Amino acid sequence: MNIRCAKVSDLMNMQHCNLLCLPENYQLKYYMYHGLSWPQLSYIAEDDNQRIVGYVLAKMEEDDDEPHGHITSLAVQREYRRLGLAQKLMNQTARAMVEVHNCKYVSLHVRVSNRAAYHLYSVVLQFRTTETEPKYYADGEDAYAMRRDLVDWARQYGYKPPHPEKFFAVEKKGRRQGKEKEPSGPPAVEAARTAMENLSVNAVASSENAKETGDQAVESTEKEVVKDDSAVNSDGQTATKKKNRRKK
Repeated sequence: MNIRCAKVSDLMNMQHCNLLCLPENYQLKYYMYHGLSWPQLSYIAEDDNQRIVGYVLAKMEEDDDEPHGHITSLAVQREYRRLGLAQKLMNQTARAMVEVHNCKYVSLHVRVSNRAAYHLYSVVLQFRTTETEPKYYADGEDAYAMRRDLVDWARQYGYKPPHPEKFFAVEKKGRRQGKEKEPSGPPAVEAARTAMENLSVNAVASSENAKETGDQAVESTEKEVVKDDSAVNSDGQTATKKKNRRKK
């Protein structure tokens, strides 16, 4: 079994493999668009007779603020499944995305009912689900939008992007920002957090008011004590005067 980069002459056989394996089919000009625009990103698996038994069709998404790779289609004929071909095809195109396009992540969509493909992406290839897109497919079925980060993966296997400073620096910047600012949670969590902050402010204000009231009470008590001491002193002076008169 051989895995290699797809050529323009392979595109018709890739389309034939797609028709055998998947309900999502494309016109030949769509394969030509991928093959001519991003010739390094699509790969095929061929048997000993050079017959294409699997492929991955990939492209770059360059309209976003952060360009990234995207898997348009992945298929392996039934009799050649469970041989690791899909994983090898996906890793080859991911490596090309890193080494040719400085790509930091790759995205894809998968049917919610396709449990085998979802297991491959989420468990074997370490994709994570970012959202569920309702009625994504033509027949109305929902799709999981998934994403695979390539920075740590490229570092682990020693793949070299064309602009390593930018490739790795953006990742470090994102981590610093993540430490500086805690990501906001769902609305309910934010509402609870706001309520707790308001309670804390009210508690502090109540504590300060109570302290001020207590200080006033202590001051009033001290005045009463001074007043009582004055009364005692006055009584003492009166008693002394009376005693002196009696002696006289």
